[in-house]
Amino acid sequence: MKNQLPFRFGSEVYTWFMSGDGATYEGQLGHMIEIISKAEFSGIQPIFTWMGDLVDPKRLAAKLQEQGIELAAVALAQNWNGNKETEEEKLISDNAIALLTHFPGAILNTVQIPTGRHDLEIRRKSLVGIVNEVSTRAAAHGIPCSYHPNSPHTSIIRTEEDYKVVLENLDNTVTGWTPDVGHIINGDMDPLTKMKEYESLINHVHYKDWDGNPEFVLMGKGKVELIEITQWLKDINYDGWIICEDEGALALKDPDAVTIHDGQWIVNDLIPKLK
Repeated sequence: MKNQLPFRFGSEVYTWFMSGDGATYEGQLGHMIEIISKAEFSGIQPIFTWMGDLVDPKRLAAKLQEQGIELAAVALAQNWNGNKETEEEKLISDNAIALLTHFPGAILNTVQIPTGRHDLEIRRKSLVGIVNEVSTRAAAHGIPCSYHPNSPHTSIIRTEEDYKVVLENLDNTVTGWTPDVGHIINGDMDPLTKMKEYESLINHVHYKDWDGNPEFVLMGKGKVELIEITQWLKDINYDGWIICEDEGALALKDPDAVTIHDGQWIVNDLIPKLK
């Protein structure tokens, strides 16, 4: 998106996969790149384990160049339920790191797949240790990292207490924090208040909208103060990416159209209202 803001807008691909029916969109990352470009986004954040043949850095670079967008980040989503990475998890993490060495500046965005809130105190501590370890390995290759909490009821990082425990124990020399405004409000917190509290950690941002019926809604139709939040980011000279990840019900029916809507909403409704 061509604008005078210090940051850029991109799109996540989870909008296509949120139904859980990954087979429907298997091997379609190229199509997603085309739609994201058509929506006038400047970048994309794919999910590493769902990249198909475009996990090859040469093929990915060629497709991105064809469509005129950048690799903003790669989402690394793993279970991470032990006190350290399993051998398989470490291999996946290291493969994601290897990919990102070909795309200077792109962020490794770590996220835990929710599997329940049992053994909460122990598992939060273990998660922090794993995220710090993965980020340390990535940082050794010059890759910026950012941790992304989420808000399903099976997530161990969804409440204010969870955020305090995890964010205050991240190794901020190797990783930052990705506030996902929809997940924050879905965890009964005010997004802008939480972002101001941990401003120093922010190096990547995710947008989605929320109306509580029961959760997410088409961007611009919910209760998240996206214009106010964007104005604050502009005022503090935030210079990273804002990645849109629509999880509203309409995305289940037509993720292409929803992604295009989100891009148009940003261009026509959000950016013109900034000071």
